[in-house]
Amino acid sequence: MKKNGKIEKVSEKTIGRLSLYRRAMDKLAKEGRDFAFSHEIAHMSGATPDQVRRDIMVLGYSGSPNRGYSVAELSKSIGEFLDDLDVQKVVLVGVGNLGRAILSYFTGKRPKLSIIACFDNDTEKTGRVINGCRCYPMSQLQDVINENSASIAIMAVPFSASQEVADRLTHSGIKGILNFTPVSIKVPHGIHVEDIDMTMALEKVAFYSRQKPQGQLLERRTNDKAGH
Repeated sequence: MKKNGKIEKVSEKTIGRLSLYRRAMDKLAKEGRDFAFSHEIAHMSGATPDQVRRDIMVLGYSGSPNRGYSVAELSKSIGEFLDDLDVQKVVLVGVGNLGRAILSYFTGKRPKLSIIACFDNDTEKTGRVINGCRCYPMSQLQDVINENSASIAIMAVPFSASQEVADRLTHSGIKGILNFTPVSIKVPHGIHVEDIDMTMALEKVAFYSRQKPQGQLLERRTNDKAGH
């Protein structure tokens, strides 16, 4: 819960699920829904109804037994819990194919989070506006971050440059990093890092996609024994 502007005793998993619930509320609002039950929210976010209810209790918000949760009010409560009062400014480092996709995806997604600048070493990109965001040379990284009071960074750089870029970001005052590089970076205490390793995620999906249901494995073993 929030106390004196700080979040206390709330796990990272709860924070992640609350973000998913808000995304579900956005979808329901576009569909014209006014209310949603916990089992519907659970189905849309991959949680259980009990987990949804426990997570929403963290917000200090409760729904109606007959109608469920108000879509608009729940979305507002999650926003008040997750978002800062002011817009938090974000910078992106690395404007390759992935970086461009990130810029395109996040534009306008969350009004309280704004990517205000991007950086790259490629002189053909610097000085241009890419997907609505001005691109600066890496030499201006610290100045732009300080001038705009940016506190969050997204890293989409080659793995060979990941630690160097992370060091420069934290030295420039960045407090949180979303890391899209396939390398675990080292940061000072108090800096939050979220690693997004898409290769690892795809390999996990590929592995589990090859697995057969337990019933099929049992049937195959039975048939193999019968054949001997």
